[in-house]
Amino acid sequence: MNIKMPHFSNLSLSLLLDLLPPGVCSLLNPAAIYANNEISLGDVEIYGFDYDYTLAQYSNLLHSMIFNTARDILIEQFKYPEGLGKYDYIPGFAIRGLHYDVQKVSCTKGLKPVPDEEVIELYGGTQHIPLYQMSDFYGKGPSLKQFMDIFSLPEMTLLSSVIDYFITHGIEFDQVHLYKDISDAIRDVHVKGVMYKWIEKDMEQYILHGDEIYAVLNRLVNHKKKLFLITNSPFSFVDKGMKHMVGKNWRDLFDMVIVQADKPNFFTDRRKPFRKLDDNGSLQWDKINQLEKGKIYKEGNLFDFLRLTGWRGSKVLYFGDHLYSDLADLMLRHGWRTGAIVPELETEIRIINTEQYMHSLTWQQALTGLLERMQMYQDAESKQVLLEWMKERQEIRSLTKNLFNPQFGSIFRTFHNPTYFSRRLVRFSDIYMASISCLLNYDVNFTFYPRRTPLQHEAPLWMDQLCTGCMKTPFLEEMVHIR
Repeated sequence: MNIKMPHFSNLSLSLLLDLLPPGVCSLLNPAAIYANNEISLGDVEIYGFDYDYTLAQYSNLLHSMIFNTARDILIEQFKYPEGLGKYDYIPGFAIRGLHYDVQKVSCTKGLKPVPDEEVIELYGGTQHIPLYQMSDFYGKGPSLKQFMDIFSLPEMTLLSSVIDYFITHGIEFDQVHLYKDISDAIRDVHVKGVMYKWIEKDMEQYILHGDEIYAVLNRLVNHKKKLFLITNSPFSFVDKGMKHMVGKNWRDLFDMVIVQADKPNFFTDRRKPFRKLDDNGSLQWDKINQLEKGKIYKEGNLFDFLRLTGWRGSKVLYFGDHLYSDLADLMLRHGWRTGAIVPELETEIRIINTEQYMHSLTWQQALTGLLERMQMYQDAESKQVLLEWMKERQEIRSLTKNLFNPQFGSIFRTFHNPTYFSRRLVRFSDIYMASISCLLNYDVNFTFYPRRTPLQHEAPLWMDQLCTGCMKTPFLEEMVHIR
């Protein structure tokens, strides 16, 4: 990523060095677990897991394959223009938590429309982007679509590519039908099992950190914890992946394994009964009166699961990557503790730990304080200085955002506000981390405590209002006297 470093004068650089204590640029640990609510692992008796992007982490190559296959489906089956074949998947183009309004073509940022002429350089030309980041979600009805899971990254990129092609070539289109076609093409990659075949054929290339998964699961079992797995993926796929990561006896670690669960309906719909699969994955039709250790079950629903296991409340901790499909209902309706797997966290923390980010953010905060304090001076010279500060602040804000993603910024923050994804993460998860392997860094009885963060009316009283938790707050004494 090529990003221009802000120019700091000798004076501003001196101030920055004074504001930044030594070692601050390695303050955050990418392998740490972060708490939204207080939770003691010592109180957790039962650990539950999703499979895709929770136990099994995938390489970026998978997204390229999904994009290319869905693109070809659009061309070959839906008869879209062959010119779409020139578009390739771009890793890092989109981020989770974006929204797409099927009633609009142009990109919007926050809640303010952006003119159709504003485009972003991509593919060596201009890219019309129909996706936008927002700090809260005010949309109602079917027109506003959310992209919250990791598998949606190739879908968002394909959506932008198709719309870019149509606009560039002056082709009229219906956004509702276009979105449906793209969603159907992406769904076919999953439903028809194409994706599963790629991964099964070359697990070394697609699956990451497999050895760490065995270490986590084995450690929990050795401490007498019960484990279960609830996934939407089919048994044959999960079985091959778990054998690759954990070993042929992986099922011995789990008290319960449920496949093709159809989440999130699994958590809300009482109608589907459990069916047992034999060792070959063939469906059995016997009525299920108990869930047996080491057996594989298909479909079912959470209400029968709770009735048959008695696993209720805060003694259960369930991990998943999708805030809605995996975590929301479990926390809000059933009182389980929840852990969100956010792979993007590792990259974002590494960026936050760089001197470039720390210097930019600290000077931006200092400029904000100066603008707020000095705006009462309205003579011509002061106004000119204020305008220069405002321009510099805006430039630094943009440069800081671009460190994460040139199109959309951070998955967690849109300038000073949390993103919609970040707000949902806080609402639906007790703890969050980059991967399940982060559990290896903590004792099985460890208690996670959330940090008290300032509200806006509390911020001037907090010494950590800048960005690191230990920086000096400029002009604190003078601000006390402002009325």
